[in-house]
Amino acid sequence: MIPVLVVLAKNIRSVMASEKEYKKEISAGIIVYRKTKAGPKFLLMYHGGGYWNFPKGRLEAGEENMKAAFREVGEETGIKAKDLFLDKDFTSTDKYFPRERGEKISKTVTLFLARTNVSQIKISFEHDGFAWSTFREALKIMKYKGSKKILKQAYKYLKI
Repeated sequence: MIPVLVVLAKNIRSVMASEKEYKKEISAGIIVYRKTKAGPKFLLMYHGGGYWNFPKGRLEAGEENMKAAFREVGEETGIKAKDLFLDKDFTSTDKYFPRERGEKISKTVTLFLARTNVSQIKISFEHDGFAWSTFREALKIMKYKGSKKILKQAYKYLKI
């Protein structure tokens, strides 16, 4: 009988070896919300094909997560950094492995949380639309488990 620890070690080495085949990509974004009578409304960007997510994007060379997050929100929504009130006690990270144009990607996304009073959004060429959604509405339209998990974390954090 093979000890469980040895089997786990073999599996971990296998995963680590297979991750080396992936192109690494780091992104950052912000879970933007507005306070309303119905509770917090979260800003979701529509990418087409039923894909809704938070404003986020890749870090540029030498750029830090938070700076990239503010830049991406500005580029994708038109919301300026001065109109975002960052909650410094909340961050969440998601890691997933998409394929883009046949290439394996190991993607790590760091998301921050910020309130805004801005309701008008100027979407970028990257998106087909946007929505200010309640927690329940957002859960219904979001496609990926990792994004839903982060939304749940943010909502729970805001309810405390």
